[in-house]
Amino acid sequence: MTASPLLFDRALHRARLDRAAPGYAAADFLKARAAQDVVMRLETILRRFPVAVDLGARNGHFFKALEDSDARANIDTLIETDLSARMLGDRATPRVAADEERLPFGDATLDLVVSTLSLHWTNDLVGALIQIRRALRPDGLFLGAIFGGATLTELRQCLLAAEAELSDGASMRVSPFADAIDAAGLLQRAGFALPVADVDRVKVRYAHPIKLLQDLRAMGETSVLLDRSRKPLGRKVLFRAMELYVERFAEADGRVPATFEIVSVTGWAPHDSQQKPLRPGSAKMRLADALGVKEESTGEKPAP
Repeated sequence: MTASPLLFDRALHRARLDRAAPGYAAADFLKARAAQDVVMRLETILRRFPVAVDLGARNGHFFKALEDSDARANIDTLIETDLSARMLGDRATPRVAADEERLPFGDATLDLVVSTLSLHWTNDLVGALIQIRRALRPDGLFLGAIFGGATLTELRQCLLAAEAELSDGASMRVSPFADAIDAAGLLQRAGFALPVADVDRVKVRYAHPIKLLQDLRAMGETSVLLDRSRKPLGRKVLFRAMELYVERFAEADGRVPATFEIVSVTGWAPHDSQQKPLRPGSAKMRLADALGVKEESTGEKPAP
């Protein structure tokens, strides 16, 4: 079997997270938003989860949101993991420094896995999802959130334009993200049942685009592409990119937007009790009857 190509430098990503850990709380608003959304989804699921894991917990926003929710009563044990041990700090919850690409959990040992805004840095996202599905007991639940393809589109455009204008060529400076339309398909490929995906597009407004770069650094979300240019982004190119950002995207009050697309996914480890799709042609009622409309012929004749 062909191995997936390596896109990201995981060791560098860990180092960036370690660096960001002390000041992460200053820029954790997206993590908090995604964690609260996951907890809201859990509140609609009336069942117990004896053992739950939060992959990429960072500073514990899922745990914090859970503590303020009725869903907390349905989870007996929550284990927090993160690629960066410094991110986990000295919190009282069970904690494990773990790589999302090599999960330390046995098959069918977990009832719930959540992951908010960390899996988009895995080299093989489907492979990571397969590991999660295997770690879940039958009918176990996965709730996740990753950044989607429209994330940082403004910054991506301006960096490429500035570098192309002032140097011999342009390098990819912003990591690629999965397209939202493919998210449910990724769960299916990983063997999950009943996959669902939806998108939360967030526009964050800044007084200046340099503040966006500061937030990305504080989040530990700066690019760790293996195929990145080893040549540092010069000040001249950076300043030109910031000028282009303001010229192209500044709003009426002078502030500039940054787009973040959060793709939320839900999937279940397969179990015989789950609802199965009907076989094609097995419907008991015509769609036109169900909708209460008159069926009109298209004029096409069926093939012989």
